[in-house]
Amino acid sequence: VQLQASGGGLVQAGESLRLSCAASGSIAKGYGMGWFRQAPGKEREFIAGINWSGDKRGYSRFVKDRFTISRDNAGNTVYLQMNNLNPEDTAVYYCAVANVGEVVTNPQGYNYWGQGTLVTVSS
Repeated sequence: VQLQASGGGLVQAGESLRLSCAASGSIAKGYGMGWFRQAPGKEREFIAGINWSGDKRGYSRFVKDRFTISRDNAGNTVYLQMNNLNPEDTAVYYCAVANVGEVVTNPQGYNYWGQGTLVTVSS
């Protein structure tokens, strides 16, 4: 497994979750990473991205000010802190490694994808 995502689960509206995604080997070295999500019946959408050095971030307008993306110093693990969750956040969340070192919002700009972790928010 090249990308292992974890941290999903069932929470109530207003609660928080932290997702983690560990990249194996050096597949993430030098590259941006991102989080996407896909709700039932909907297309996969960009949620958050971070560049290789970790000093630039980008967010979907739907999660900005509630979610925070970060990565560890080695650059192999990316996190998504999700606060004030609401039922509209229910989806399978995927992490991915981009094909460049910058923040990438287009899913076609990613080479590696994790298996997804389910987040369910009840009202």
